[in-house]
Amino acid sequence: MKELKIFSAQLTKLFQQIDGHKDTLEDVARLLAQAVISEGTICLAAFGEMKAVAAAALDGDEPLPSASEWKPESILTSADRVFILAKKDEGDELAGRLSDAAIPFAMLCAESKETDLPEVFLSLGIDNGIPVAETGSRNVMPHAMAALYAYHIIKLMMDEMLAEESY
Repeated sequence: MKELKIFSAQLTKLFQQIDGHKDTLEDVARLLAQAVISEGTICLAAFGEMKAVAAAALDGDEPLPSASEWKPESILTSADRVFILAKKDEGDELAGRLSDAAIPFAMLCAESKETDLPEVFLSLGIDNGIPVAETGSRNVMPHAMAALYAYHIIKLMMDEMLAEESY
């Protein structure tokens, strides 16, 4: 099936683009690791299909340490960190409140966006999807796949940081 080959090639290209944000991914890992080191909590605020990342982080075989799902009634301290995962604008209200309260947080958006509110921000830039037909007539929007890929990179980096910290 030709579309499958195109899809695989496009995903590989997308993952390589995410790999190009290594420094930002490392900054996210460092920010989240701060919560673990200070015995705080990593609150995951995932919106829409980005809840796939929260599911992996909370219920996966290797859960994110000190992680919990963010809820509107969550009470945060200075030891806590928040990781907002959104398709585009869904996390903006929370980002504004966290910024106003001086709670450190990272934000990942699947589509193109700019903001200066989070300590660390990553936009994956998946606005029009990826073409899976030679004519470009068919696109797939792999927002959750891309976010999961970025999450696993962050988790690996964070695990490495925490292992170094324990010595």
